[in-house]
Amino acid sequence: MSLSPAPYFYMNFAPKSKPTKAAHDWLDYLRNSEGLGGILAKTEDLAKLKIALKAALSELDLESLASKIEAGWRSGSQNELFLMVAGASVATRLQQVLPSLINELAKNGVVCTAIKVRLRPATPAWEIKPREGHLSTPKSKGFNAVARASWESLIEKLAPDSDLRKAVERLLQSKPK
Repeated sequence: MSLSPAPYFYMNFAPKSKPTKAAHDWLDYLRNSEGLGGILAKTEDLAKLKIALKAALSELDLESLASKIEAGWRSGSQNELFLMVAGASVATRLQQVLPSLINELAKNGVVCTAIKVRLRPATPAWEIKPREGHLSTPKSKGFNAVARASWESLIEKLAPDSDLRKAVERLLQSKPK
């Protein structure tokens, strides 16, 4: 009789892989035009546009309007600027100074040939609510005369010992006139 060693199960785990992305690799990805670089560039351009617009409005003594304006370029065109405003009074005031605003923006390095001013859709500040103090119509507690007469005529047609007749009688007793 030979003694064989007890069966041992050896587990060989694969070595853990090292992270393949280093910080500089991610920065390259962010700068890549296919990555987030395009989004970051557009965000920077819009931030610069907002600063230039605020400076131009300041030169025209309209700096108070800067916080009420969202600026952006028209899709597919870098020469037509869109200004979204919350109110008609701001839109009217901007329409009056558009040529001067275009000149001031050009002095600040923003080249645009046209500016379109549009009203931003307002979010509804209301909601539908039921009227206060309005009572709902009271529910009827019994049958009206026509319904009661119809149920009573049904009872007359049913056999005295039928389950349906007993159910209709209970119904009529539970509903007052």
